[in-house]
Amino acid sequence: MLTPSPEIQAFAAGFPVFLAHVGVTVAILFAAVALYVLLTPHKEITLIREGNTAAAISLAGVLVGLAIPLAASLKASTNVIEIGLWGAVTVVVQLLVFRLVDLMLHGLPRRIQEGEVSAAALLVGAKLATAVIIAAARS
Repeated sequence: MLTPSPEIQAFAAGFPVFLAHVGVTVAILFAAVALYVLLTPHKEITLIREGNTAAAISLAGVLVGLAIPLAASLKASTNVIEIGLWGAVTVVVQLLVFRLVDLMLHGLPRRIQEGEVSAAALLVGAKLATAVIIAAARS
């Protein structure tokens, strides 16, 4: 019988680990986005369904803003437990920072509800900036 090449053996050994790491990280991302949607003063999903572009931009920024620190946690972690722990920590910190940003820029959620794209762009910028800082702190 022909023995598979070392590359195939490495792939066969690493692929299940890859799937586990990605699966845990994506599950944390979906849970974090769901929690964010529940905590926000305006209902992005409803606004998006109604065609509110500002709400769509804002929620897209949240997705990317949560994914950046999660990606840093994924890169810096060595196993599923560490990914889960650091992923949860970065999400909690990021959600707290998001809330602070919302409070500091207190008029923006209302303006997003009204469809003001410039308000959404500013909010996304603030959330992405904090995401990059949190990601750097984790890496």
